[in-house]
Amino acid sequence: MRLYLRITRYLRPYFFPLFGSILCIFLFTIFNSAFQISIIPFLNTIFKSPQTVIQNSAASPSVDEPPAASRSDRFRDAEDLLKKKLFSFFQGDNPNTALHRICIIILFITLFKNIFAYMQRYLMAYVEESIIRDIRNDLYRQISRQSLRFFSRTRTGQIISRITNDVTLLNGGVSASFVTLIKNPLAIIASLAIAFYLSWQLTLLALVVAPISIGIISWIGLRLRKQSTLSQEKMADVTSVLQETISGARVVKAFAMEEFEIKKFTHETHSYFKTLLHISRTRNLASPLTEFLGTTVAVGILWFGGQQVLQGNIMSAEEFIGFLVIILSIMAPVKELSSVHTRLQEALAAGERIFQVIDLKPEIRDPENPVHLPGFNREIVFDGVSFAYNKRDFVLSDISITLEKGHILALVGPSGAGKSTFVDLIPRFYDPQKGTISIDEVDIRQFEIASLRNLMGIVTQETILFNDTVFRNIAYGLDDRSEAEVVAAAKVANAHDFIRQLPQGYHTNIGERGIELSGGQRQRLAIARAVLKNPPILILDEATSALDTESELLVQQAIERLMQNRTSIVIAHRLSTILNADRILVLDGGKISQVGTHHELVRQPGLYQKLYQMQFRLG
Repeated sequence: MRLYLRITRYLRPYFFPLFGSILCIFLFTIFNSAFQISIIPFLNTIFKSPQTVIQNSAASPSVDEPPAASRSDRFRDAEDLLKKKLFSFFQGDNPNTALHRICIIILFITLFKNIFAYMQRYLMAYVEESIIRDIRNDLYRQISRQSLRFFSRTRTGQIISRITNDVTLLNGGVSASFVTLIKNPLAIIASLAIAFYLSWQLTLLALVVAPISIGIISWIGLRLRKQSTLSQEKMADVTSVLQETISGARVVKAFAMEEFEIKKFTHETHSYFKTLLHISRTRNLASPLTEFLGTTVAVGILWFGGQQVLQGNIMSAEEFIGFLVIILSIMAPVKELSSVHTRLQEALAAGERIFQVIDLKPEIRDPENPVHLPGFNREIVFDGVSFAYNKRDFVLSDISITLEKGHILALVGPSGAGKSTFVDLIPRFYDPQKGTISIDEVDIRQFEIASLRNLMGIVTQETILFNDTVFRNIAYGLDDRSEAEVVAAAKVANAHDFIRQLPQGYHTNIGERGIELSGGQRQRLAIARAVLKNPPILILDEATSALDTESELLVQQAIERLMQNRTSIVIAHRLSTILNADRILVLDGGKISQVGTHHELVRQPGLYQKLYQMQFRLG
C-alpha cells in the first residue's frame, strides 16, 4: 500500500484532468445505467398492449388514497406511482408512439454515454502518460546523478531495463488503478442497485460468487508479483547481453565469436521465455475461473428466477429479462477487475525496482552548505590520501603531494599502480577513505560538485563521443559558443583539417561513439572539446596511447598547446611525453615510490630508471 500511495503522489500536478476523467466516469455510469433500465419499457412495449399496462398501473394504490399503515406499504405505493408515470411517459398513446419514443431515448442515451466514455479515456490517457513520463524522468535524473561506483557495479542492461521495461509495466498498473478501479466498481454498484430494486432475492443469489472470486484473485496476485520480479531480472539479462554484444561488435568479430554470442543470447531469451510462460499461466487463470463461477450463478438464477416468474411470485417476464441483462452486464467489469489485481502486482514489482534506484542516494553529492569554487588560484594538495574500491584493499595508500598552479605533474608506474584512481579523486568521481584533497586550502568535499568539475578538462584514453555532429561534440555542454570559437579550438587540437574534409564539415554526424572517425581523429575532437572549455586544471589519462605514430604526433602537438598556462596532471605510458614535467610522481603498488624531475629520476636507481631504460632499448 505504501508503494502504491507513493505512485499516486505523482497525480498532484494533474488534479484537474484527473477530476474531469472521474466526473466523466460518473456521467458514463449514469447513462449506462439508464441504457440498461430502458430495456424494460422496451420489452414491455413489445410484449404488452398499452391498455394492459395502464390497467396494471391503475391497479396500484393511488397517492390520493388514505395513508398506508406501514413504512413498507408507503414505499410500495411510491414505487407503484413511479412505475405508472414512467410507463405513461414511455407508452404514449399507442405502441408505435411508444416504440419511436423509446428508440430515440436509447439513441440519445447511447450517444451521451459514448461521448463521456471518449472524454474519460482521453483525459485519463493524458494523466497516465504524464505520470509515466515524470517517473521515467525522475529515474533517469537519479541514474545520471549517481557516482561512478554505481555504473561500475551495475550492468548497463539492468539500467536500461529499469527505464524501459519496468516503467512500461508500471504504466499498466497506473492504467488499471485509475480507470478500472474507479470505472468498473461504479458500473457494478449501479447495476447491482438496479438489480436489488428489481429483486433483492435473486441479487443476493448472484453475489454468492464474490467471496470465492476474491480469494482466487488474491492468491493469483501474490504468485504473480514474485514471478514478475523474476521476469524483469531475466529481461535485464537479455538487455545486458544485447548491449555488450553491440558495443563489443569489433572484438566479437575479431575472435569469430558470433556463434558463441548467439548461443548466449538464445540461452537468456529462453530463460526469459520460461518466466513469461509462468506469468501467462498464472495471470490467465483469473478471467476464466471468474467467468465460470459467474456463469454458474447465472444458470442458477435462470432456473430459480424462471420458476418464480412462471408462478408470478417475484416479477414480470420483461422485468426478469431486464434483470438477467443487468446481471450479465456485470460480468465484463468483474472480469476486468479480476485482471486488475494481477496487473497491479506486476506494476508494484516493477515499482519496487524503480524506486530502489530513485531512493538510492549518490555516494558523491554536494554537502549541505556547498562552497562555490569560482576559480583556481594556488595549489592542489593530497594529504595522507588512501583509497579502496571495496573499502578493504587499498589502491592508494598514504599519498601526500602538492601541485602548484601552472605546474605539470606526471604520473608514472606499472598497470594497477593507482594512476587513474589518483586523477579520479581530484574531480570527486570517488572520495578517499582516509586523508584529504584540497584546492586552495579548502577540502574539495566542501565544494559544490558542479563548480569543482567546471574547473577541469579531462581527456582520457577511451574517448567518449556522442551520436551527433562534430560541432555539438566539441561544444558539448557549451551551447553558447559560436562556430568561430569551435573552429579555433579545433585548430589548436589539430582537428580542423580533417573536419573540413568530412561531407558536411563541422555539421557531419560522426555516428555512435564516433565510429565514423579514426582513433586519432576522435582523440583530437576530445582535445578540442577541452580547449573550448578552457579549464584552469587539465587531466590527461594516457591520452596518446593506442595511436599510430602519425596520429600520436598530431595529438601530442595538440596536447602541448592545450597544456600551456594550465595546471596539468598527466598519466603517460611513454616517458618521452613527460620529459618537461615540473614533477614526476612514480607510483608502485598504490604508494609513492619516487618523486622528482625527469633528469633527477633517470639518474636514481629505481622503477623510473628501469622503465626509462626499457623504453630506450625498445626504441
